[in-house]
Amino acid sequence: MPLLKNQDYTIEDIYALPEGERAELIDGQIYYMAPPKFRHQKILGELYARIHNYIKSRNGLCEVIPAPFAVFLNEDNRNYVEPDISVVCDKNKLDDQGCHGAPDWIIEIVSPGSRQMDYFTKLFKYRTAHVREYWIVDPVKNRVTVYNFEVGDTSDYTFSDSVKVGIYKDFWIDFSEIPLDI
Repeated sequence: MPLLKNQDYTIEDIYALPEGERAELIDGQIYYMAPPKFRHQKILGELYARIHNYIKSRNGLCEVIPAPFAVFLNEDNRNYVEPDISVVCDKNKLDDQGCHGAPDWIIEIVSPGSRQMDYFTKLFKYRTAHVREYWIVDPVKNRVTVYNFEVGDTSDYTFSDSVKVGIYKDFWIDFSEIPLDI
């Protein structure tokens, strides 16, 4: 479960964390992250592979990057997140440090300790940072919630559905093909 400390922190505090300790920084507050479980990583790997293969098969210009990967949403030192999957189509936003500005598409896979962050805190943060599309993949609820911020649309799907990727015209991810048994 993310633990909130009640003082103002900066990206320098994130970089000063002990080796192996992961946290995100949202509006100057540190949220510690528990290590992901196997099911979480299995879903992440399956989604990453499908997105990567789609982009590669079309000689696409976007990059798909799995966590851990630094995303600096704002031009300040008070915000740093590590989305489970980031798709960045403007390569000028990318350098060795991470992504500077909003990715085009972000996927978060809900863990027991990240529910509040994924459904509320990050939803607000990603929308105001101008992420084009945000997916919340919730294995416990068997649900995928898609926020297409460009058109102001929200849709809910189950893990039996094919989900249309809004930033592409011809890309669907069939969740029924993703092995979820562990």
